[in-house]
Amino acid sequence: MVEIKSDAAMDAMREAGRVVARALAAVRAAAVPGVRPVELDEVAREVIAEAGAKPAFLHYHPRFAPTPFPGVICVSVNDAIVHGIPGRAPLRRGDLVSVDCGAVLDGWTGDAAVSFTVGPGRPEDRRLVEAGERALAAGIAAAVPGARIGDIAHAIGRTGREAGYGIPDGFGGHGIGRRMHEAPDVPNEGRPGRGMRLRHGMVLAIEPMLLAGGRDDFRHDPDGWTLRTTDGSRATHSEHTVAITDSGPRVLTLP
Repeated sequence: MVEIKSDAAMDAMREAGRVVARALAAVRAAAVPGVRPVELDEVAREVIAEAGAKPAFLHYHPRFAPTPFPGVICVSVNDAIVHGIPGRAPLRRGDLVSVDCGAVLDGWTGDAAVSFTVGPGRPEDRRLVEAGERALAAGIAAAVPGARIGDIAHAIGRTGREAGYGIPDGFGGHGIGRRMHEAPDVPNEGRPGRGMRLRHGMVLAIEPMLLAGGRDDFRHDPDGWTLRTTDGSRATHSEHTVAITDSGPRVLTLP
């Protein structure tokens, strides 16, 4: 069942979203060559704690995972697509990093992700990141009352495919509110005009994932969490928590 949020609830989720935005900004600023992902995890932990919030990811245990997630953030490097466990291998100049962060404040959840290169990065990586951001923007623009879930999915998928990138099958966005994952699912590819109709008060986490190699398949690491491209190509992940409102999409996880 999809929960329709009141305007007051959406305002409360905006405050949770601000915490997530601050954490992501702090992590991105700290992501320099030589820094280890576990240290970035501690940066996010401190920002979230200082805001009086709680990390949404820490100890989260969905059915597909063999163990609860051990970090505050997901840090996915180079060929890792999503769900990377923060490790101890130092970041190197030119790495492509995706960071996903969730926080709970006063019972409401915010969830967002950003991708970036460590240092200037390779031109092809910058193009991949930019395509992911365009796909996210396209998905958000389609998130209006009267449209359907398929319109969001189609906007994301068309943007990614036209740029020549793969889209991992079966992974996408979701409803969000009191819990991090709520109904409905929000695919990253689909047919316009299909699926649940959008209405004021729905809140969705919209999160494109694009694979540079153009293939859609992926594999799991032995940790049971990290998804990687099968061909070793790089990946990008972008996400915002977005409220559907009568005045247009309201992005709740902007700074």
